[in-house]
Amino acid sequence: MITIAYLASQFPSPVEPYVSDEIEELRGRGLDVVTGSARKPPLGEETPDIVLQSLSATVAARAVWLCIQRWNKVLPLVARALISGRENPWQRLKALVHTFLGACYALLLENRGIAHIHVHHGYFASWIAMAAAELMDVGYSMTLHGSDLLLHGTFLDVKLERCSFCLTVSEYNRQYILEHYPKVDPGKIAVMRLGVEVPAITAPRSLGVKTQGEPFTLLAVGRLHVVKNHAFLVRACAVLHALDIRFECFIAGDGPERDRLELLIRKCSLEGLVTLLGHVPREQMDSLYGRADVVTLTSRSEGIPLVLMEAMASGKVVLAPAITGIPELVVPGKTGFLYEPESMEDFVDRLLLVHSLLRAESSRAPRRSHPHIRSAAKLLEWIRYGAQVQVRHNFNREKNLESFADVILRRITDRSKSIPHESFVLQQI
Repeated sequence: MITIAYLASQFPSPVEPYVSDEIEELRGRGLDVVTGSARKPPLGEETPDIVLQSLSATVAARAVWLCIQRWNKVLPLVARALISGRENPWQRLKALVHTFLGACYALLLENRGIAHIHVHHGYFASWIAMAAAELMDVGYSMTLHGSDLLLHGTFLDVKLERCSFCLTVSEYNRQYILEHYPKVDPGKIAVMRLGVEVPAITAPRSLGVKTQGEPFTLLAVGRLHVVKNHAFLVRACAVLHALDIRFECFIAGDGPERDRLELLIRKCSLEGLVTLLGHVPREQMDSLYGRADVVTLTSRSEGIPLVLMEAMASGKVVLAPAITGIPELVVPGKTGFLYEPESMEDFVDRLLLVHSLLRAESSRAPRRSHPHIRSAAKLLEWIRYGAQVQVRHNFNREKNLESFADVILRRITDRSKSIPHESFVLQQI
């Protein structure tokens, strides 16, 4: 049996279900997977095999000796951390600490017959995995999403140079890597899309029509973090309120921005119109999606968000910024709507368009309605339907997990083979 180590910054994590999915898929293929977490998992969650935040003094002392014994493996990493690159002193110091943690991780993996290390995200855990792989003389790989590549790509040059291969969630990301890190072998970078559970596709006419008089319902799902830019959505709701649009807005998620968002809601006099729901258990998300007329995303940076995939799989209309890999999922006017990033005018215009289409749909009489009304309602029907088809064909959890396991198995069983580049040609709907 082949044994691999799978490391994440924090495992398990309720906002990263794909990590558990990938581990289970690999185990289902007959691999022995040693799970690892750099940080302690939340209370009540499954305990991974290795938690680096809970090191013993014995392991720490042995790690120092391992670095001395195998100084030739560690020295290039230390030199990169201290001498070259544009990182600031604090980032360089952390890289030294993470090199030490890599030695600790290597010791905790010894005698387990590890053939390969995979790490999810390009944050600090990827340096730990890289250092451990160097000390153990095994290959390592990583998956890059959005912010870990586009906003916080610290030391990414050396991580990409030394990895056996790198998976990333969009063609946009792949091209970004090749443009910004030209020394990287293109054959090492492969697009590996995430996915969601795909329900049976619903015929356009059976997706349901909202009755007249019901409020226009907006839904946003995501951590209350500055990068998610929920304040932008709140300010857009203030514009809708000023236009006398009858609406309700729900924001599901929790995080450090909650107090600031509550203050903004009060400042804009939106109490009772905009509701912060806090963390919503996964089993309750279907009812939230069912209530929404449009699922919005206002992030400044993303990979390809699962929330958009989930909403589209449910046959919901989505509105998202035209950034990074999102246009590979949301095809304007076919599977949803896009708006110009940071443009309040464009965002509100798209919301008003969806609102007007919904009104046309709810007022439609099958035989007597005006042809323009029938046409508008038909457009909304086919956007919902097209969203379901898009997810089923290109963002199908089961199919994409199979592809992920195929790549891992192929690379660790025959390291001489390169990854064939996935041509990202989306279904035209």
